[in-house]
Amino acid sequence: MNTSTQLDLRCKARHGNSKVTREEWLTAARDTLVTKGVSDVKVLTLANQLGVARSSFYWYFANRSDLLDALLQEWEQRNTQCILEKCALPTDSIAQSVCHFFECFMDPRLFDQGLDFAVREWSRRDPAVREKIDEADRLRLDALREVFKGHGYGGDEADARARILYFMQLGYHALDINESMDTRVARIDSYLIGFTGRRAAPDLIEQFSHRARALAQGD
Repeated sequence: MNTSTQLDLRCKARHGNSKVTREEWLTAARDTLVTKGVSDVKVLTLANQLGVARSSFYWYFANRSDLLDALLQEWEQRNTQCILEKCALPTDSIAQSVCHFFECFMDPRLFDQGLDFAVREWSRRDPAVREKIDEADRLRLDALREVFKGHGYGGDEADARARILYFMQLGYHALDINESMDTRVARIDSYLIGFTGRRAAPDLIEQFSHRARALAQGD
């Protein structure tokens, strides 16, 4: 069941113009942004989806621009912050650091890939959003670069490896490659060698593989 269908079912379950929360407005706006684009994020449309009067929107937001700003803030706090936090974790090896980075993209509670792509698409039409995308990419790449430097890579090599890793991860999901988690996990040892130039400890591979499979099953 897709997010739009889930939202429609929630709306049908409402009685009259029962009050909705700020988070529900944001969720409806986020789902619409991801599935239809920013041009469809409109107050009246969202009110109809939620089954409430449009006037209730103004309990939480001054106007549509205020709502869009809140969406951008949520995207920044969720998607960029999780990468910065994972990159800041102390580790014994570069392979462990890269595995922490991968965890962001394995767990939708940490990094919302659909939201990230939707904001990037939005930025094609809005220079202010483009600036936010550029700043987010800079912060994420800076964090990855410092991870490599912290494990002994020189400046130029650290920069190149950070870019390869980051751009590959975004591109992997942009292509919407259809493969099972077992298939992906089977390649993790080779992936880590490719990204770091170093072989990971077998116990790290085992721990990461177990974690990846658990997340794929929703645990």
